[in-house]
Formats: sequence, structure tokens, C-alpha cells
Amino acid sequence: MSTSHNPVPSREVQDAAAFGRVAVLLGGRSAERAISLQSGAAVLQALQHSGIDAQALDAGNEDFVQQLGSGGFDRVFNVLHGRGGEDGVMQGLLENLGFPYTGSGVLGSALAMDKLKTKQLWKGVGLPTPAFALLSGEQDLPAAANELGFPMILKPVHEGSSIGMTRVQREAELQQAFSTADHYDSDVLAECWIEGIELTAGIVGDFVLPLIRLETPNEFYDYAAKYEADTTRYHCPCGLPEAQEMQLRLLAIQAFRAVGASGWGRVDFFLEDSREPWLIEVNTVPGMTDHSLVPMAAARVGWNMPELVWRILETSMDRRG
Repeated sequence: MSTSHNPVPSREVQDAAAFGRVAVLLGGRSAERAISLQSGAAVLQALQHSGIDAQALDAGNEDFVQQLGSGGFDRVFNVLHGRGGEDGVMQGLLENLGFPYTGSGVLGSALAMDKLKTKQLWKGVGLPTPAFALLSGEQDLPAAANELGFPMILKPVHEGSSIGMTRVQREAELQQAFSTADHYDSDVLAECWIEGIELTAGIVGDFVLPLIRLETPNEFYDYAAKYEADTTRYHCPCGLPEAQEMQLRLLAIQAFRAVGASGWGRVDFFLEDSREPWLIEVNTVPGMTDHSLVPMAAARVGWNMPELVWRILETSMDRRG
């Protein structure tokens, strides 16, 4: 979708050789390793399809830093999902080694990976996000239930791909839900459940891709719905009036920039039955698999996978190594 208010940008780089040699960082050691391997393979294939000199590097290998430093690379396409790749740690390493890279910098990556800090920041600047509470232990469950009511959702503060998340309908389910989230993170977030339409906005540079509306028979858009199920439905166009969609795309870029995110990413939110938007989270290294949302939205503006990864790689040209 393109309108006079949000035109599809032109390519900034015309020659594949201008990118130099590109390291595609994938794998890693996080709970999202398996998805990162899939995303990275898709990105690598698309880059090479466009004639870009690209090579995959698994950040989970013990000699990864040596391989990166000695490989003659000019820049990095980061497709590491989760901790160690999406939380500012890898970004700090790349800054120190002098490599330009795709995606958000150290601060934006660290803030966006921390769901609690993201929501606190949004609340502080007046952006809409559902009510929430931090759970330091099981002793905090009764107060959260009293404050937020049911249903609510419990999630690890520092995980992605809906790992460790549980929708809770009643107080009797709280302890198990907390244990599930606590298995992945000592910080657990309780968040008021929003009934309504689930939407996501992909962002590349300063351009917000068309919104996707998600439908799943699961309780929510969980790990299985994202990566395993064939029952999830994706609507793009999302079905909203154009003026309303443009307002929501503007909200998405505001939320993205508020946490210091840059380069590319995705903003997830709900549109409540009353048509009030509620921001949920920012993903600074979204999935790039055949089930992933950013490639779907990009296809609506005529970007196939090679074109999408080209546009994402272009954003690294603005970052000095």
C-alpha cells in the first residue's frame, strides 16, 4: 500500500558492490536460536540472490569473534533473535570492532528487549500501553491480580517470540503461569489483557509498512501460532479505513523511536473493541522466516525477499563502523 502521505521510498544503494562483504549473524545461544537459524538462512539466500557478497556466521560458535574479525567483512546483517543478539550485547561488540550493522544501536536494542522498561518509557511520554505490574516472586501475585484483574498475561521481561508467555483467566492459574515465565527470566511482567484486534507494523528506515491483522484459534499469537501452525490467518490489507491505518502507522513509528530503536523492526499492538490502540512491544530483529510478518507486509508494497533485505542492509550505510 502506498499513499501520498506515506510513499514507498526509492533505493538508496544501486550497486551490490557498495555493500562490500557482509557477515550474516545467525544462531547464537538464546532460546530463539532455532528461529534465528531459519531467519538467517532466508536472509543469506536473499542477499546472495541480489549479488551481494554475504557469508553466514553462527554467533553460537566459540571462535565466532575470531571468524568475524578475520573474515574480511565490511558490515554485518544481524539476524540474531533474543538475548545476546537483540539486547545490545552484540551491538556493543560490533561497535567496538568497528563494523556497521543493521538494526538498532546499543541503547535502542537494550530498551526494546526489556518489556518493562519499554512500557515504563511509553507511559512516561504519554503513549498508550496496557496496565502492568512487575512480579519479583510468587508473593507479588495476589497484588497483581487485585490491581489488573482477569484475564491477564504473564511474560518473561527479556524474551521474544512469545516464549514463556501464558494467558491467565483466573487466580488458580497464576502460580503455574508465573513458574513458566520465571523459568526463562527472574523478572516477570503481568499485563492487563486487551480484547480486540491484534495488529503489527513493520518498519524499514523511516518507512512504516502496511499493517497486518492477525487471527489465530490459539488463545493468543503464541510461539506455535507464529512458527508452527497453519491455522493462523494474516490479513494485509488489515481491513481498517485508510485514514485510521495511517494514524496507527504514525503511532507505530512514534513508539519505535521513543525507545531509541532504528534501522528496522516491528511494533506490535492491539486495537481494543472501543477502537483504542494499546502498544505491546517493539521487536528490533523480527523474524524473517516463511511465517514471518515483515516479509508479508513488504510484499504488499512490491518488495520480495531480496528487495526487503537490500532495503534493510541499506540502513547500515548510515552507521559508521
